[in-house]
Amino acid sequence: MKAILVNDDKSLRWDNVPDPICGDEDCLVKIEAAALNRADLMQREGDYPPPPGCPEWMGLEIAGTITEIGAVAKEKSNWKIGDKVCALLGGGGYAQYANIKYDMLMPVPNNCSMVEAAAIPEAFATAYLNLFIEGNIKSGDTLLMNAGASGLASVIIPMAKAFGIRVITTVLTDEIATSIKHLNADRVVVTTKENIADVLKEELDNGHPVDVAIDCLGGEIMGKCIHYLKHGARWIMIAALAGTKTEIDLKNIYVRNVRIIGSTLRSRTPAVKAQILADLVKNVWPKVETGEVKPTIYKVLPITEAEAAHDILYKGQNVGKVVLTVE
Repeated sequence: MKAILVNDDKSLRWDNVPDPICGDEDCLVKIEAAALNRADLMQREGDYPPPPGCPEWMGLEIAGTITEIGAVAKEKSNWKIGDKVCALLGGGGYAQYANIKYDMLMPVPNNCSMVEAAAIPEAFATAYLNLFIEGNIKSGDTLLMNAGASGLASVIIPMAKAFGIRVITTVLTDEIATSIKHLNADRVVVTTKENIADVLKEELDNGHPVDVAIDCLGGEIMGKCIHYLKHGARWIMIAALAGTKTEIDLKNIYVRNVRIIGSTLRSRTPAVKAQILADLVKNVWPKVETGEVKPTIYKVLPITEAEAAHDILYKGQNVGKVVLTVE
């Protein structure tokens, strides 16, 4: 089969690799679409190696069709050859086929295309993990989701809204604010015009403090914002695209009982990931099938144009997910 490999100069090529061999607990999936994540860029740069046992090529979420099922997978699951599935992988999604443990597969939701389904597993699992497991967020709470135009925000914001959560998000320009109107955030802060720390202080003073923040930016502004949260709030760090250093008033942290939580999905055990996926199918799939929650697709490209697809993420041009189709 073929997969996307990284050359010594970090460029990409579509080249031959060994065919996967279906293990006893695995299903072999013919990949039809694979979605991009920032983790793919990090892996390409050599900063985010795949877990042991995973292929060297990138790709964390795919959609496709089951073509083979291992003996144990047949016994322990209801999967059948021909089933349309989407899946969370440790790596190896930029390819024609993937071997996937049976409990890492989810059925493609009704009313979803294969491109949309490919954009679900990593982003939806990350959203669910940080909203409901790490964040313990509840209906009526307020969420701060930074970087409202990101692929993850395009999932987290509608998912939060579908569960009755008030959402504040940040963008850089009025044009970007217009482009994410369909996500229905309650307050969109254009940070070139408003200081987000001042906005959070205003929200606190007006009785609408943030219960949970999901932050992929970090940097200097994080330390300024964290002073204006609800007592007992959770600030969840998932990346630090704006910088890894900040200054925090520690007294404010313990007086307000604020918790700072570091969180990545990829570092979770397979058992934890499998439980998250099962929870998604049970709790979120009904909202996907009614259209309350759907991935936002920014652009679809053939997998042979993976380098151009990566450039979209490198340049921060996307509002929503970029997806590769596989012939």
